[in-house]
Amino acid sequence: MIHASSNIDPHGSDSIIRSVPSPVPSSLFAWWFQCGKTEAQQQQQQQQQQDPLGPTGCLEVIYGIALHYLHETLDHIALVLLAYSVLCVVLYRVMFHRATGGSRFGRWLVRRSHLPPCSRALLVTAHPDDEVMFFGPTILELRRRQCRVFVLCLSEGNHDRKGAVRRQELWDACESMGVRPEDITLVNATHLQDDPTAEWRAVTIANQLLRQLESLDAELLITFDKEGISGHPNHSAIYYATASLCLSGMIPNNCKVLTLETVNLCRKYLSIFDLPATLLLSTNW
Repeated sequence: MIHASSNIDPHGSDSIIRSVPSPVPSSLFAWWFQCGKTEAQQQQQQQQQQDPLGPTGCLEVIYGIALHYLHETLDHIALVLLAYSVLCVVLYRVMFHRATGGSRFGRWLVRRSHLPPCSRALLVTAHPDDEVMFFGPTILELRRRQCRVFVLCLSEGNHDRKGAVRRQELWDACESMGVRPEDITLVNATHLQDDPTAEWRAVTIANQLLRQLESLDAELLITFDKEGISGHPNHSAIYYATASLCLSGMIPNNCKVLTLETVNLCRKYLSIFDLPATLLLSTNW
């Protein structure tokens, strides 16, 4: 575009004609491109004003917030675990104090009426060591109540060729819990061998149980539940034999039947830290 300047030429000319750059593009396409570029720059500036940190800054902020809440969560979890541990220890001490006969709160806590009163109880196990590994607290409680406990072990535990050793361990363990040696019966039959792959017939076991119940006049029968505590087939076979006697009505009327409840693997090895769950969830304790 040609622009005329009104400046006076020092040499005498009235005007100087010179070329001035035009603010308007020379073509429509160039003008449209410049407008689009200007709008994009404005949007970018607005976005930077709204989010001055940028994507990297946002990630850093989010990471910092997450790390802060993670630390708080871990602190809360640690406090909860500490409180739970203290509760378990207190419950254990109360129940242990009760075992020595000194706490009314402990007596209420374990609800003594859930174990029926009896003078003669029959405990049926599959192998030596079952009586102390799974039923030790029950035997001790029955003996504390002056209940005579009879133990029927259906095999000598000869799976590892250590039947003689385990037989002696059975007598020693029962004696340490207050069971008389003459009240222990060990069955050594070819069709009831300590073997997870061997099938223990329910009829054979039921005949052994019924013979013992009638001869001992037991008022309480205690054995495994259908899961067998450890999942051992020999343990479960005793339950099915007991269930068959109950369903057929062959259990004496004055005899009650209790089974030891199987729990999951995690609870099984928690030791005293399973006490609250046991007190809240178990049907009999």
